[in-house]
Amino acid sequence: MKKAELFQKIKDKLQLTNVNETPKVDKVIVSMGIGSLVTRKGHKDFEEFEKNLKIITGQKPRLCISKKSISNFKLREGMPVMLQVTLRKERAADFLERVAKLVLPRIRDFSGISRKNFDHGGNLNFGITNYALFPEFGVDAVSIPMGIQITVVTSAGSPEKSQAFLEELGFIFK
Repeated sequence: MKKAELFQKIKDKLQLTNVNETPKVDKVIVSMGIGSLVTRKGHKDFEEFEKNLKIITGQKPRLCISKKSISNFKLREGMPVMLQVTLRKERAADFLERVAKLVLPRIRDFSGISRKNFDHGGNLNFGITNYALFPEFGVDAVSIPMGIQITVVTSAGSPEKSQAFLEELGFIFK
């Protein structure tokens, strides 16, 4: 479906007066928490996770480090905590299309994304328990299964508008 057709369809569905009022994807943030690997399993090398996240997103992830120590989590200042990628424009659109049409249907017993995953600004947050569900990986390609967190930041302003927009992109909600 072309962009113009999509925006016209959303405009009619939300009963907006102008096509420029339709929600758009500002950015998609894909992150993978690696702090538990450092504290519990003693991993120091994250090249495999960086490589796999680069394969999934098409962009090199940045390594986020902790800013302060938290003793209850065995976290020290300067320890690696997360790998994060911010996708915009065409890369974000391609990534969302792959997630909606290829990855989510591969999740076992998937009945849709919960409507509670929207915040007040209309942004969607959801997690995938194993990134090996992406079609880029074979059965034995991933040695340590890890989950990823996906945040879709939209210009909708409300959860209802954002949900209608994401449904048109192919996402399924409960």
